[in-house]
Parts: sequence; structure tokens; C-alpha cells
Amino acid sequence: MGLDTKPLSTLHEKASHEVADFAVPTGREEEWRFTPLRRLRGLHKGTAAADGKVVTEVWAPEGVSVERVGRGDARLGRAYVPADRVSAQAYSSFQEALVITVPKEAVPAEHISVQVKGLGADGAAYGHTVIVVEPLAEATVVLDHEGSATYADNVEFVVGDGASLTVISLQDWADDSVHLSHQHAKLAKDARFTGFVISLGGDVVRIAPSVSYDGPGGNAELYGVYFADPGQHLEHRLLVDHTKPHCRSRVDYRGALQGEDAHAVWIGDVIIRAEAEGTDTYELNRNLVLTDGTRVDSVPNLEILTGEVEGAGHASASGRLDDQHLFYLQARGIPYDTARRMVVRGYLGQLVGSIVVPEIRERVEAAIDAELAR
Repeated sequence: MGLDTKPLSTLHEKASHEVADFAVPTGREEEWRFTPLRRLRGLHKGTAAADGKVVTEVWAPEGVSVERVGRGDARLGRAYVPADRVSAQAYSSFQEALVITVPKEAVPAEHISVQVKGLGADGAAYGHTVIVVEPLAEATVVLDHEGSATYADNVEFVVGDGASLTVISLQDWADDSVHLSHQHAKLAKDARFTGFVISLGGDVVRIAPSVSYDGPGGNAELYGVYFADPGQHLEHRLLVDHTKPHCRSRVDYRGALQGEDAHAVWIGDVIIRAEAEGTDTYELNRNLVLTDGTRVDSVPNLEILTGEVEGAGHASASGRLDDQHLFYLQARGIPYDTARRMVVRGYLGQLVGSIVVPEIRERVEAAIDAELAR
């Protein structure tokens, strides 16, 4: 599979399954300028020894198909073509892929759980997952990442006509972990996709959710919550590529940062191509800075190639805790630490409260409380 280009856009023009089609990043490239390459342990330049150990366990309700397949399976790499060198490296290096299929019109009563556990960060590991939701089916999937790892992977979500998929991707790695992941959803006619990305643990975590449309009427909602601690780098690079008419997208990512050299990066790219009349899109990123010494980079990009849109906009804001909010609570007898925790939980709580799996929602709430107690 060779190089694929989209010359009508200035964003994300290159895609290929071949590692050689991408130059080794230097850090001067737009897509790599915020990422600390020296901390990627060679994932970006192909020098990482592929001897890491990552174990994937799946629980799925009755009727859902779970397969472990080899590299030659025809379902792999069809919905998503890698857009950078690490993604292409992951595609060329995995040994076994996971394919989960929700059959037509099925509505499982319980969510599908995919637990990815790293058993050590010394060597690199690579993964590939395909989740197919056939027409008119509905499903919820939890991708739960834990342990220590140096890990790069690609995840493909294929959502059929009239189908609905909710995905919760939780990055709860140990402090020594590095994780780079592309998570792509391809939506058929009238399909719905809701994605939650929650990044809490790890040394360097770079998640790239993306959406493309394969028919009119598709609806994508992308939500994210992250909390960066001292020295931690959390990066989220989103792409919504509107190629079909009368589709909708909403993006809302919110983060908090505390401690020296805590770094959060959010890049939100939306393309509305000439053929995508009637598009309705909006993206938002907010960052709450809790201490000195942190860094936030937030870059929304909106490229409109047609004049016939329903609505399009973006916003980004980063700032400190509101002293008036804290004063209001303290004036009513609430101690400072408690008031601070209440404000931060309220700020993140609207998104956290929307997580549809109760045990994951409660786990994220507890993790945020633990962060604030440090």
C-alpha cells in the first residue's frame, strides 16, 4: 500500500502504510513541534527494539465476535491509513491484531471491555485493533490502558449505516510509560460516534483521534479530559475530515495542569471539503492552570473549502483558577483546598459526568481527586 494524498487541503495531506514514505521527524515539522522526541525511546525513528510485552484481554457480551488475526487479514488497514511515521511503524510492526464485530441490529446489554496492560517499559510493543459495528447496531467499548509500556498502536472504528458506537479510551498508565496512538472512526450513512479520551497517567502520551465520513448524515462527538502533573506530557491531536454532505461534528476537550514542566498540547483540525455542503461543526478546548511552571499549547484549525455550511466555529481558552469563585466558597466557610477541589471538579465534571460506564466514571472521578490531593 503506497502513498495517498489529498491535495485540496493544507492539513494532513499525506497518508501511507509504508514507514519509508515518512521522513524521520526532527521536531521542526508542524505535526511534531510540540512532542518531546527525545523521550519517545526511538518509536519515531525505528530504533526501538520490538521486544516489549503488552497483554490485551477482552470481555465481550454474548453475540459479539472477538477474533485475533494475523497481518494478512483483509479487514486490517482499510478504514484508516497511517498519517505519520510512528503510526506507519506500528502498522508494519504488530504481530497479531484484534478484530471485534458487533453484528447487524444487535444492541448488547453490556459494554465491551478491552484491557491493554504493559508489563515493562524497556522494550517497544505495537498493536492494532479493528472494531466493526454493523448497520443499525449499537455498542459501547472501553479501551483501558494500564501498567508500564513503550507502546504505539492504531485503532480503527468502522460504524455502519444507522449504527451507533460509544468509545471510552482511558490512558491510566504508570509514570514511566510512553504511548502514541491513532484512533480513527469511519462513519457510514446516518452513523453516530461518541468518543471519550481520558488521559491521566504516563510520561509521554500522544493520542490522535480522527473521524471521516463515508455517507451523509453522520454525527461525531469527541470529548476529552486530561490532567497533567509535573514533567508529564499529554498531547491530543484531533482531525475531523468532512467529506460528505449534511454531517455534524462536535469537539470539547478540557484539561488541568499542575507542577513544574507539566505540558498539555491540544491540536484540533477540522476540514470541510468542497463536496461537504451542509456541514455543522464546532470545536472547543479549555485548559485550567493550577500552578506556576506549566505549559499549554492549544491550536484550533478550521479549513473551509465550501461556502455552503450549516455552521462552523472553534474556540480555545487557557487560564488560572478564578479567584472570585474561590473567594465566594471560602467566604461561606469552605477551606481553600476543598474550594479548589470543588471548582476543578465542577470544571471537568460536565464531561466526566457524561461517561456512560459507571465504574469508569467513578474511577476517573477518584483519579482527579487523587491528583488534586497531591
